[in-house]
Amino acid sequence: MLKRILAALRIQGDAPLLKVGTVAPPFEALDQHGRIVKSTDFAGQTVVLWFYPKADTPGCTRQACGFRDRIREFEAKGAVVLGVSFDSPEEQLAFANKHGYTFRLLSDRGRKIALAYGAAKSAQDAYAARYTYVIGRDGRIAEAIATKDPGAQAGELIERLR
Repeated sequence: MLKRILAALRIQGDAPLLKVGTVAPPFEALDQHGRIVKSTDFAGQTVVLWFYPKADTPGCTRQACGFRDRIREFEAKGAVVLGVSFDSPEEQLAFANKHGYTFRLLSDRGRKIALAYGAAKSAQDAYAARYTYVIGRDGRIAEAIATKDPGAQAGELIERLR
């Protein structure tokens, strides 16, 4: 029974992270307000692109609240924070409104961004792997992280951002 449930959920295994120094794949998606967001919108900026499994679940909420609570510090370091999951824009908006997130949450319903960044193994995956990328101003992957402690991640990243 457990095997069938896990197969149905398509829980992520060890999908490969992109290598540091590689050019970040371009992306385009709708945010929680239904606005188109493109990677080119952030040319010349540092981007923290974090993938999370499901809006408004405990681990994802801890991770997002960490970014929310430190968003001014990210902005002071010139970094843009973007969350990505397979949730619809409406689900993303409800998540953002419930917890007061001011950063953009991207809806990757077709799994294109997650597939490009290794946060999904196939277009049938139910949830994104909890991966975080720091994309440097040069458009290259500066950090690639398989997140282990969602609640501590924002603080750890602030310490490492230049």
